[in-house]
Amino acid sequence: MFVVEHLSKTYADGTRALADISLKVADGEILALVGGSGCGKTTLLRLVAGLDQASAGRIAVDNETITAPHPFVGIAFQEPRLLPWLSVADNVAFGIADLPRAERDARVADALERVHLAEHAGRWPRELSGGQQQRVSIARALVARPRVLLLDEPFSALDAFTRASLHGHLLALWEATRPTIVMVTHDVDEAVTLADRVVVMRPRPGRMFETITVGEPRPRDPLAVGYDKAKRRVLNALDRSLKTAASDATAKTASGASLWW
Repeated sequence: MFVVEHLSKTYADGTRALADISLKVADGEILALVGGSGCGKTTLLRLVAGLDQASAGRIAVDNETITAPHPFVGIAFQEPRLLPWLSVADNVAFGIADLPRAERDARVADALERVHLAEHAGRWPRELSGGQQQRVSIARALVARPRVLLLDEPFSALDAFTRASLHGHLLALWEATRPTIVMVTHDVDEAVTLADRVVVMRPRPGRMFETITVGEPRPRDPLAVGYDKAKRRVLNALDRSLKTAASDATAKTASGASLWW
């Protein structure tokens, strides 16, 4: 079980990025985070990854508190961030250097086979397409066999056809080991295609607004009635979250004006 309890983040300049976020994500569940700009989605992922420190609250995986980067938690970013001086295989192996050579080589070979890049193991990152580089990034995140995999818009820079193909690769990898996945996306179709639940967040500060259960079996058909219904629910919640945030901002401005006068 992956748990976030009353998580808040306020930066040194006083900016409140997150306020009282609480989540429980079941083992093997895929959870998508969507929301308008400034709602703290990436901040939340960074806190869960141990790349930043929360102002309040707790993050735990199987009841072990996460306060720094941890083998339990893997992450793939929007950009592949591959090391250009290492081969594809060495990039995938980068996070498991402490393992015995035989086990490390076996894990890397298995990970590259699963993302259909085994024949590219000896190539340099610059020799791969954008979609192939992102597959290497996901293989690198999964090779350590994390219990929680964080994805920060990993497909947003890719064309629609490559993105759809990588959705299939990701689900195939997930089926093999069933890690818990928490992903940030601005693409509602992507969220509904991949996630068991979609959490809509609202901005300033980032808070949970509504959670929508998709409930459709995989693989999902974008033309199915259930898919369309889930997508409409997410879009409706997004619209309401942004209107609520705008209304709050207007109310604060009016309140400030009245106090001034």
